[in-house]
Amino acid sequence: MAKAKYRALVTSTYKVTWLMQLFKDLTLPSLAPAAVKCDNQAALYITANPVFHERIKHIEIDCHFIRDKIKTGIIQSAYVPTKPQLADVFTKIVSVTQHGILLSKLAIQDIFSPPNLRGSVED
Repeated sequence: MAKAKYRALVTSTYKVTWLMQLFKDLTLPSLAPAAVKCDNQAALYITANPVFHERIKHIEIDCHFIRDKIKTGIIQSAYVPTKPQLADVFTKIVSVTQHGILLSKLAIQDIFSPPNLRGSVED
């Protein structure tokens, strides 16, 4: 699981780096450091600790690209708890209350609810 999350962090870092270079080419202001968030603490530990990755087998050299971007200040990794993850509504089984909370954050409305016809008419 940590390897997959670490791979996702690396892919996000590649995309953020590309976008930052595009913004630089278009002479737009720099957005560094960009926040890359992850809900897996093991993946974040791998990015932060240069010795910890030696215990993880089969992580290729190119995956350590993210560590260099963190050192140079281009990106900043941060932990996000699993509970407020918006993607969970699409990928995991969540409780009914959590489902409602996540849908409200996505601004999804029930199309089958009766419309509110009470409104104010301004002169």
